[in-house]
Amino acid sequence: MDWAFMQKVIPMYAAAVTLTLRLVIIGIVLATITGLAVSVIRYKKVFLLSQLSAAYVQLFRNTPLLVQLFFLYFGLPKLGIHISSEACAIIGLTLLGGSYMAEAFRAGLSSISPSQIESAQALGFSPIQIMRYIVIPQALAVSIPPLCANVIFLIKETSVFSVVALADLIYVAKDLIGLYYKTDEALLLLVAAYLIILLPISLMAAVLERRIRYAGFGDSCTF
Repeated sequence: MDWAFMQKVIPMYAAAVTLTLRLVIIGIVLATITGLAVSVIRYKKVFLLSQLSAAYVQLFRNTPLLVQLFFLYFGLPKLGIHISSEACAIIGLTLLGGSYMAEAFRAGLSSISPSQIESAQALGFSPIQIMRYIVIPQALAVSIPPLCANVIFLIKETSVFSVVALADLIYVAKDLIGLYYKTDEALLLLVAAYLIILLPISLMAAVLERRIRYAGFGDSCTF
Protein backbone atom coordinates (compact mmCIF):
# COMPACT_ATOMS: atom_id res chain seq x y z
CA MET A 1 0.00 0.00 0.00
CA ASP A 2 1.25 3.45 -0.92
CA TRP A 3 0.17 5.36 2.17
CA ALA A 4 1.75 8.59 0.97
CA PHE A 5 -0.37 8.45 -2.19
CA MET A 6 -3.50 7.76 -0.16
CA GLN A 7 -2.82 10.71 2.10
CA LYS A 8 -2.29 12.91 -0.96
CA VAL A 9 -5.62 12.04 -2.59
CA ILE A 10 -7.80 12.05 0.55
CA PRO A 11 -8.92 15.68 -0.16
CA MET A 12 -10.31 14.48 -3.50
CA TYR A 13 -12.39 11.84 -1.74
CA ALA A 14 -13.49 14.38 0.86
CA ALA A 15 -14.76 16.68 -1.91
CA ALA A 16 -16.57 13.73 -3.51
CA VAL A 17 -18.18 12.82 -0.17
CA THR A 18 -19.35 16.43 0.26
CA LEU A 19 -20.86 16.45 -3.23
CA THR A 20 -22.53 13.07 -2.71
CA LEU A 21 -24.02 14.08 0.65
CA ARG A 22 -25.35 17.36 -0.75
CA LEU A 23 -27.09 15.63 -3.63
CA VAL A 24 -28.34 12.83 -1.38
CA ILE A 25 -29.86 15.20 1.18
CA ILE A 26 -31.70 17.21 -1.47
CA GLY A 27 -32.77 14.10 -3.37
CA ILE A 28 -34.01 12.20 -0.32
CA VAL A 29 -35.96 15.18 1.05
CA LEU A 30 -37.67 15.65 -2.32
CA ALA A 31 -38.20 11.89 -2.66
CA THR A 32 -39.84 11.74 0.78
CA ILE A 33 -42.20 14.60 -0.06
CA THR A 34 -43.00 13.01 -3.43
CA GLY A 35 -43.55 9.59 -1.90
CA LEU A 36 -45.85 10.96 0.81
CA ALA A 37 -47.92 12.90 -1.74
CA VAL A 38 -48.22 9.88 -4.05
CA SER A 39 -49.16 7.54 -1.22
CA VAL A 40 -51.88 9.91 0.06
CA ILE A 41 -53.31 10.22 -3.46
CA ARG A 42 -53.44 6.45 -3.80
CA TYR A 43 -54.81 6.03 -0.27
CA LYS A 44 -57.61 8.52 -0.91
CA LYS A 45 -58.23 6.98 -4.37
CA VAL A 46 -58.31 10.36 -6.11
CA PHE A 47 -59.85 9.88 -9.56
CA LEU A 48 -57.28 9.67 -12.38
CA LEU A 49 -54.44 10.89 -10.14
CA SER A 50 -54.52 7.56 -8.33
CA GLN A 51 -54.02 5.67 -11.60
CA LEU A 52 -51.26 8.04 -12.71
CA SER A 53 -49.55 7.66 -9.34
CA ALA A 54 -49.67 3.87 -9.58
CA ALA A 55 -48.18 4.04 -13.09
CA TYR A 56 -45.41 6.34 -11.83
CA VAL A 57 -44.52 3.94 -9.01
CA GLN A 58 -44.39 0.94 -11.33
CA LEU A 59 -42.34 2.79 -13.95
CA PHE A 60 -39.62 4.07 -11.67
CA ARG A 61 -39.46 1.10 -9.32
CA ASN A 62 -38.84 -1.19 -12.28
CA THR A 63 -36.21 0.84 -14.14
CA PRO A 64 -32.62 1.26 -12.89
CA LEU A 65 -31.40 4.70 -11.85
CA LEU A 66 -28.63 4.34 -14.44
CA VAL A 67 -31.20 4.16 -17.26
CA GLN A 68 -33.12 7.12 -15.84
CA LEU A 69 -29.94 9.21 -15.68
CA PHE A 70 -29.05 8.30 -19.26
CA PHE A 71 -32.49 9.46 -20.38
CA LEU A 72 -32.28 12.74 -18.43
CA TYR A 73 -28.71 13.59 -19.41
CA PHE A 74 -28.46 12.23 -22.96
CA GLY A 75 -32.07 11.78 -24.07
CA LEU A 76 -33.70 15.08 -23.10
CA PRO A 77 -31.15 17.22 -25.01
CA LYS A 78 -32.43 15.51 -28.19
CA LEU A 79 -35.76 17.17 -27.37
CA GLY A 80 -34.11 20.52 -26.71
CA ILE A 81 -34.18 20.17 -22.92
CA HIS A 82 -30.76 20.61 -21.31
CA ILE A 83 -30.27 19.81 -17.62
CA SER A 84 -27.07 20.12 -15.61
CA SER A 85 -25.36 17.06 -14.19
CA GLU A 86 -26.33 17.90 -10.62
CA ALA A 87 -29.93 18.56 -11.60
CA CYS A 88 -30.07 15.20 -13.41
CA ALA A 89 -28.75 13.43 -10.33
CA ILE A 90 -31.26 15.13 -8.03
CA ILE A 91 -34.21 14.55 -10.38
CA GLY A 92 -33.24 10.91 -10.90
CA LEU A 93 -32.83 10.31 -7.18
CA THR A 94 -36.13 12.08 -6.46
CA LEU A 95 -38.11 10.08 -9.01
CA LEU A 96 -36.59 6.74 -8.07
CA GLY A 97 -36.71 7.45 -4.34
CA GLY A 98 -40.24 8.83 -4.52
CA SER A 99 -41.51 5.56 -5.98
CA TYR A 100 -39.93 3.53 -3.17
CA MET A 101 -40.98 5.99 -0.46
CA ALA A 102 -44.54 5.93 -1.81
CA GLU A 103 -44.76 2.17 -1.30
CA ALA A 104 -43.32 2.48 2.22
CA PHE A 105 -45.85 5.16 3.14
CA ARG A 106 -48.68 3.22 1.48
CA ALA A 107 -47.91 0.22 3.68
CA GLY A 108 -48.16 2.47 6.72
CA LEU A 109 -51.41 4.07 5.55
CA SER A 110 -52.93 0.66 4.81
CA SER A 111 -52.20 -0.46 8.36
CA ILE A 112 -54.56 2.12 9.89
CA SER A 113 -57.69 0.48 11.26
CA PRO A 114 -60.92 1.70 9.60
CA SER A 115 -62.47 1.87 13.05
CA GLN A 116 -60.14 4.73 13.95
CA ILE A 117 -61.29 6.70 10.92
CA GLU A 118 -64.93 6.03 11.80
CA SER A 119 -64.35 7.08 15.41
CA ALA A 120 -62.72 10.32 14.30
CA GLN A 121 -65.59 11.04 11.94
CA ALA A 122 -68.06 10.40 14.75
CA LEU A 123 -66.19 12.95 16.89
CA GLY A 124 -66.55 15.56 14.17
CA PHE A 125 -63.02 15.52 12.76
CA SER A 126 -62.71 16.92 9.24
CA PRO A 127 -60.97 14.78 6.56
CA ILE A 128 -57.88 17.01 6.78
CA GLN A 129 -57.79 16.69 10.58
CA ILE A 130 -58.13 12.92 10.34
CA MET A 131 -55.16 12.75 7.97
CA ARG A 132 -53.07 15.20 10.00
CA TYR A 133 -53.69 13.98 13.52
CA ILE A 134 -54.59 10.31 13.16
CA VAL A 135 -53.60 8.71 9.89
CA ILE A 136 -50.25 10.27 8.95
CA PRO A 137 -48.58 10.15 12.42
CA GLN A 138 -49.36 6.44 12.82
CA ALA A 139 -48.50 5.65 9.21
CA LEU A 140 -45.11 7.35 9.64
CA ALA A 141 -44.38 5.25 12.71
CA VAL A 142 -45.12 2.04 10.82
CA SER A 143 -43.21 3.23 7.76
CA ILE A 144 -39.97 4.14 9.54
CA PRO A 145 -38.17 0.77 8.99
CA PRO A 146 -38.76 0.65 5.20
CA LEU A 147 -38.06 4.39 4.93
CA CYS A 148 -34.68 3.92 6.62
CA ALA A 149 -33.91 1.01 4.31
CA ASN A 150 -34.84 3.17 1.33
CA VAL A 151 -32.51 5.95 2.46
CA ILE A 152 -29.59 3.53 2.62
CA PHE A 153 -30.57 2.06 -0.75
CA LEU A 154 -30.69 5.51 -2.37
CA ILE A 155 -27.30 6.49 -0.98
CA LYS A 156 -25.79 3.37 -2.50
CA GLU A 157 -27.52 4.17 -5.81
CA THR A 158 -25.45 7.37 -6.03
CA SER A 159 -22.59 5.16 -7.21
CA VAL A 160 -23.91 5.61 -10.77
CA PHE A 161 -23.77 9.42 -10.71
CA SER A 162 -20.43 9.33 -12.51
CA VAL A 163 -22.23 8.53 -15.79
CA VAL A 164 -23.48 12.12 -15.95
CA ALA A 165 -19.98 13.55 -15.42
CA LEU A 166 -20.32 14.18 -11.69
CA ALA A 167 -17.13 13.93 -9.66
CA ASP A 168 -18.63 11.52 -7.13
CA LEU A 169 -16.76 8.80 -5.26
CA ILE A 170 -16.81 6.27 -8.12
CA TYR A 171 -15.67 8.94 -10.57
CA VAL A 172 -12.74 9.89 -8.35
CA ALA A 173 -11.73 6.26 -7.78
CA LYS A 174 -11.85 5.41 -11.51
CA ASP A 175 -9.95 8.60 -12.36
CA LEU A 176 -7.15 7.81 -9.91
CA ILE A 177 -6.90 4.20 -11.09
CA GLY A 178 -6.67 5.36 -14.70
CA LEU A 179 -4.04 8.01 -13.97
CA TYR A 180 -1.82 6.32 -11.40
CA TYR A 181 -2.73 2.61 -11.58
CA LYS A 182 -3.13 2.60 -7.78
CA THR A 183 -6.08 0.22 -7.79
CA ASP A 184 -5.80 -1.13 -4.24
CA GLU A 185 -5.32 2.29 -2.70
CA ALA A 186 -8.15 3.91 -4.68
CA LEU A 187 -10.60 1.11 -3.89
CA LEU A 188 -9.66 1.04 -0.21
CA LEU A 189 -10.37 4.76 0.08
CA LEU A 190 -13.61 4.24 -1.85
CA VAL A 191 -14.80 1.58 0.61
CA ALA A 192 -13.77 3.77 3.56
CA ALA A 193 -15.67 6.75 2.13
CA TYR A 194 -18.89 4.78 1.72
CA LEU A 195 -18.52 3.36 5.22
CA ILE A 196 -18.11 6.87 6.61
CA ILE A 197 -21.38 7.86 4.94
CA LEU A 198 -23.46 4.71 5.43
CA LEU A 199 -22.36 3.26 8.77
CA PRO A 200 -23.61 6.15 10.97
CA ILE A 201 -26.90 6.23 9.05
CA SER A 202 -27.33 2.46 9.45
CA LEU A 203 -26.66 2.68 13.18
CA MET A 204 -29.05 5.60 13.64
CA ALA A 205 -31.72 3.76 11.66
CA ALA A 206 -31.30 0.68 13.87
CA VAL A 207 -31.64 2.80 17.03
CA LEU A 208 -34.71 4.59 15.64
CA GLU A 209 -36.40 1.32 14.65
CA ARG A 210 -35.67 -0.16 18.07
CA ARG A 211 -37.15 2.88 19.87
CA ILE A 212 -40.29 2.70 17.74
CA ARG A 213 -40.65 -1.03 18.40
CA TYR A 214 -40.25 -0.53 22.15
CA ALA A 215 -42.80 2.30 22.03
CA GLY A 216 -45.30 -0.18 20.62
CA PHE A 217 -45.76 1.39 17.18
CA GLY A 218 -44.16 -1.39 15.17
CA ASP A 219 -46.69 -4.09 15.88
CA SER A 220 -49.86 -2.09 16.33
CA CYS A 221 -51.34 1.14 15.10
CA THR A 222 -53.95 1.48 17.82
CA PHE A 223 -53.30 4.23 20.34
